[in-house]
Amino acid sequence: MGGFGMGDRLERRLGLSDAVVIGLGAMLGAGVFAAVGPAAGAAGSWLLVGLGLAGMVAYANATSSAALAAVYPESGGAYVYGRRRLGPFWGFLAGWAFLAGKLASCAAMALTLGGYVAPGLARPVALGGLGAVTVANYLGVARTAAATRVAVAVVLAALAAAVAGMLFGGRADLGNLGSPGSGPGWYGVLQAGGLLFFAFAGYARVATLGEEVADPARTIPRAVRLALGIVLAVYAVVCAAALLAVGPAALAASGAPLADAVAAGRLAGLEPVVRVGAAVASLGVLLSLQAGLSRTGFAMAANHDLPGVLAAVHPRYRVPHRAELTVAGLVAVAVLAVDLRGAIGFSSTLVLVYYAVANAAAWTLGPGGRRWPRWRAGAGLAGCLLLAASLPVTSVLAGAAVLGVGTILWAVRPARDQPL
Repeated sequence: MGGFGMGDRLERRLGLSDAVVIGLGAMLGAGVFAAVGPAAGAAGSWLLVGLGLAGMVAYANATSSAALAAVYPESGGAYVYGRRRLGPFWGFLAGWAFLAGKLASCAAMALTLGGYVAPGLARPVALGGLGAVTVANYLGVARTAAATRVAVAVVLAALAAAVAGMLFGGRADLGNLGSPGSGPGWYGVLQAGGLLFFAFAGYARVATLGEEVADPARTIPRAVRLALGIVLAVYAVVCAAALLAVGPAALAASGAPLADAVAAGRLAGLEPVVRVGAAVASLGVLLSLQAGLSRTGFAMAANHDLPGVLAAVHPRYRVPHRAELTVAGLVAVAVLAVDLRGAIGFSSTLVLVYYAVANAAAWTLGPGGRRWPRWRAGAGLAGCLLLAASLPVTSVLAGAAVLGVGTILWAVRPARDQPL
């Protein structure tokens, strides 16, 4: 959930290149290491079409978020936008969907770490990584800007190694890019789009820089286009190389698809580089996600939208420690209960609902607050709902159940006349 709560106190010191780099840092993470396999299983050789759909929906969502962030420059993202433009319930539902969806994202990142580091011990390694990140966040340890730049460099190096290994390992076959024939068809392509949407997590960070960039009305739209375009191009190259190297069936069957695709060729010596990059990316995203979730839960508890016991700050470390531990416990349960495909599908379902609320809120903006044509917000809303409905049935049903529980909690809250 993006945005800033400091209003005009933030200095407008970021230029176009700064905003683009921040966007790349937020998007070029572990998602592509994790989502390629499940998406290839859904779309077959039409994997790149699914990627294009995911990129278009992400762009529409980012433009809606950018327009809303300019009007409401405060932390909370669609939780705030929904409350302000659509009513308190829709804001709550967006926040509820975000929390549940990103909890599943944490589980997916932990499982990705385990799948690449030790495939035979994926869940124990995932729990170990989760424990390490929880301790770091509990002690108030945050990634510095320098550490973020290093992490991005490692991830880019790993993706470059993966592409080199897959394209020049001697196994590339153009036949793997052919028509799927009687394969999954458009439903599979839409499902792949929903799964690959997971790999664009973080793009809203570009759209919520309104209070920190110079000439935001001009800089933000350009930064959104450039950052998303670069990431889409990088992901397209990675996905195409993976398809050429081993084909969609092998990708779908692997818990570490990019590493296994490299290992299958003559440049298998690059495989450790890919695994290290995936591990660094997974830990970095997990650290950031868990910190953001605990603070979102803290903010919602302070607004009486979640149990008030979560609105507590540790007297020494000055972190929302109860929210931190609650998030860690829920993620641990998810790691033990679901597989990677299930975690990605569930996360994408609820995060798409979150952005559907953002697009609906952007639709209500008047001409003075609208930076892009109104139809784009409508297209984003329709795209979010279409991709969400196309995800695996179990993910959709689980997401609907979570939203139903949230709706019930909201409904009984006024009758009890006390914070939840």
